[in-house]
Amino acid sequence: MAMRETNDERMKRLITDSFKRDLPKRFYKSVEVSDSLGILLDGRSVKTPSKKPLVLPNAAFANLVAEEWRAQDTHINPALMPVTKLANTAIDRAVSERENIIAEIVGYAGNDMVCYWADRPPQLVAFQRQHWQPVLDWAKVALGTAPLRASGLTHEPQPETLLQAVKVKAGSLDNWNLTGLFLLTTLTGSSLLSLMRQQGALSAEAAWAAANAEEDYQISQWGLDWEARIRREGRQNDFNGLVHFLALVR
Repeated sequence: MAMRETNDERMKRLITDSFKRDLPKRFYKSVEVSDSLGILLDGRSVKTPSKKPLVLPNAAFANLVAEEWRAQDTHINPALMPVTKLANTAIDRAVSERENIIAEIVGYAGNDMVCYWADRPPQLVAFQRQHWQPVLDWAKVALGTAPLRASGLTHEPQPETLLQAVKVKAGSLDNWNLTGLFLLTTLTGSSLLSLMRQQGALSAEAAWAAANAEEDYQISQWGLDWEARIRREGRQNDFNGLVHFLALVR
């Protein structure tokens, strides 16, 4: 007897079926890495969305991107190719928009998530202290200025010396690392947390926990419905791709 699918399984199937109808079909048989560390589909070079050659900085990176292309089934799903997407962004944006990217990272530092703590309930404050205080402690040493912590929604301007230090750190990175830092910052809402991870001073597990401290507290109180679970899985897939990306370009 066939097992009846649950409501969650049915909704995921319907979403997947609908999504696939809008995705391009897989048109290639073979995937190879070229001598110049580009990606070849049936011998033809892959290009970025801006029509630039998709050429990677090292063999490990190129092989991982190639595996993502090989892993595509009947359709090409960019959501399942996070490292390829990151490579495209680095090549297409990091050169032409470098100064804007650095400015955005500094902007996040000026209103950084880990600097805004709740004043209640005590359990949430404890969650934030556990995951965010190590980031503030690291920033004080690594950036030479202690970030200012605020309670509630009141804006607390950060010291100019802190913002300048973030700008210098970001500006010292090559285009690949800068892209990873920028995208991790926009994903987590914290340039300080992202810098700490990019510099290798925070594990991936701790960075994910810090980025989701408030959500994890809410989950501990109210649970997680299927829509929120799908969104979280998507964010974690992007996060994991960034972790791979930064490990490959360091």
